[in-house]
Amino acid sequence: MSSETKFGWELILDLYECDPTAVSSEKMIRRYAIELCKLLGMKPYGDPITPYFGENQLHTKGYSLVQFIETSSIIGHFSEYTRAVYINIFSCKAYDAKEAERFTKVFFGAKSVKSKFIVRE
Repeated sequence: MSSETKFGWELILDLYECDPTAVSSEKMIRRYAIELCKLLGMKPYGDPITPYFGENQLHTKGYSLVQFIETSSIIGHFSEYTRAVYINIFSCKAYDAKEAERFTKVFFGAKSVKSKFIVRE
């Protein structure tokens, strides 16, 4: 199958036992989006959006991230209570998923990561 028949590439990351400072810092989360875009050669469309909500339940309380990119988006959810991070990177432009996973794991100090990479046609 040629790259012309592929619609997009999506990396789904579940990170566990992350650095509590990193998952609870809006500044760090915004920096992650900016640095990931640079690493993958993606052009941001606007600034990262980082609302803090979900305060009615401990496991949902925390930041979320939306970073639009010219070829789609980077989405993230951060649970302060469980120290977990959930990231989806979807792009119509091919990128190095292994590099994105490695960078994300190191950035958030995750002890373990579950990942799934999907090529959409």
